[in-house]
Amino acid sequence: MLVTVNPPRESDPILDVTRYGPWALIAGGSEGVGAAFADLLASAGFNLILIARSASTLDDVATLCRGRGVEVRTVAADLTDRASIADIVEATKDLEVGLLICNAGATVEIADFLDGDLETFQGVVELNITACLALVHHYGGRMRERRRGGIILVGSMVSYLGSPKNAAYSGAKAFSRIFGESLWLELLDYDVHVLHLVLGLTRTPAMARLGLDFSRPGVVVAEPYDVAREGLTHLPVGPVWVAAGLGPEAARRSGPDRAALALKASRRAP
Repeated sequence: MLVTVNPPRESDPILDVTRYGPWALIAGGSEGVGAAFADLLASAGFNLILIARSASTLDDVATLCRGRGVEVRTVAADLTDRASIADIVEATKDLEVGLLICNAGATVEIADFLDGDLETFQGVVELNITACLALVHHYGGRMRERRRGGIILVGSMVSYLGSPKNAAYSGAKAFSRIFGESLWLELLDYDVHVLHLVLGLTRTPAMARLGLDFSRPGVVVAEPYDVAREGLTHLPVGPVWVAAGLGPEAARRSGPDRAALALKASRRAP
């Protein structure tokens, strides 16, 4: 469910629909940051294609966005199933998608890799890497032909440093970041903008379901609307933006002594 804690304001910097529209496709658009993206873009006049597994939560966001005066299509699809991509392509074949946001990508299991369920971890890879590659390949190719458009890949701070109980998810998000940087370079000459948007702890239903503690002292907790606005604002610049002021922390995680950094982060350093 989308809670409009910070509803769109006219003063918010939002993308130009003539540059990135008329349709925006949001994978993972039923809650949290994806739903915030949807609301902000609808307020700016973008028509929307919303994709998620749950048809009921998609309908909630679609109703809100239609109230902004735009068209909305929903596609209930499980992106861990490769066959879902063909369904999405078919549902959008008559539309000009000028903005693609790959926001689907939460992990569902926190466990040491060798102790967890392999099929579950493979689903993490399918969702965060395989589905994203397929969507970018299809819609990005059409943006390149038109020589305009934008792609946002929603990432995570865990992409900067390995961590126990997060091996598959951290690795998938690290792939997404380097993939995004590479794609940014490839599309520079075609005026198609690419941004990998890095999130830290954000007050979303997905993070709440993992049991993450939003009340820990000294921890920066971002709000979905705030990080979505940051992503839309920095898309024209690319290739990576670390939201919620966490850029210095990302830099601290990027040093060459990987063993020392990983041990310190996992509290195993002497």
